[in-house]
Amino acid sequence: MGLLPMGMDILPPTDDRVFKLLMTSPEAKPVLIYVISTTINRQVVDVVIRNNELPVSDTEEKAERLDVNCKIQDGSQVNLEMQASHLEELSGEHKNLKGKSVYYLCDLHSSQSARGLKRYDELVQTYQVTFCSYTIFPELADYMNSFSMRHDISNELLSDAIKVIYIELSKLAKTLKKSVNEMTDMEKLSIFLQYANSPAYRETVNRVIETKEELQMAGELLMSISKDEKERAIFRSRRMYRTDLESNLATAEERGKRTGRAEGRAEGRAEGRAEEAMVIAKKALQMNMPTGDIIKLTGLTQSEIEGLRYMD
Repeated sequence: MGLLPMGMDILPPTDDRVFKLLMTSPEAKPVLIYVISTTINRQVVDVVIRNNELPVSDTEEKAERLDVNCKIQDGSQVNLEMQASHLEELSGEHKNLKGKSVYYLCDLHSSQSARGLKRYDELVQTYQVTFCSYTIFPELADYMNSFSMRHDISNELLSDAIKVIYIELSKLAKTLKKSVNEMTDMEKLSIFLQYANSPAYRETVNRVIETKEELQMAGELLMSISKDEKERAIFRSRRMYRTDLESNLATAEERGKRTGRAEGRAEGRAEGRAEEAMVIAKKALQMNMPTGDIIKLTGLTQSEIEGLRYMD
């Protein structure tokens, strides 16, 4: 019934490739409907996947598509993605990730065909749903947060035509303390995605799986993917590539820091020598030493020495 064996090595659903395989397998439609219904809080009865090609196996392939782009029964668009690893950021506010979400959301919403469109209010809703394995909003207690277009002060809704939803799977510590019967469908789904591959939480995950037919199907699919030697090899290759990339970035960063420290030390020594030369020049001037001799002694220019001559 989809329960995960205690001794089995399960691939993590938080891996973006595994997540896409889980959502787009031919037999996964009920699972996908459940995931979308739960995340956008609407009853979904049918869904069509618009980018159902399997992700490429080359870890360096730039055209790799690991999101799940869907259309539900009323035409609304839903794009699902798993953010498996940290997106490179210049600050701790995750502006790059947020910008990525907004960019793809707006691009998808504006891609709707204008053929037959009479009014802009006929455009269907578009959702960008990002499951994230790390914390984006540390200041917010909730693990699920949605954003739409509202007035800055009154909070009045301008439009719900576009919506960004983040599910931070790193914030499930409180949920784990609940009994399974107290958990919402969203909490059960999140527990499954975050902890399915963790032996320490296998019993909890299995209790969650037992409560939902769709999660039982997801468990069966996940076991099938995990047993596939090709998929395991691809997972190891992708993990090795990411690890090597992170190591190279860390090495480059440390090299830059060391170069900066060396340059800083050299600059400090140069500044120290310049200050010492100024002190010597001042004393030489007090002793009425000729300017030419002071230049030879300190390495200062004539204009620098003349400037010191008129300093108090």
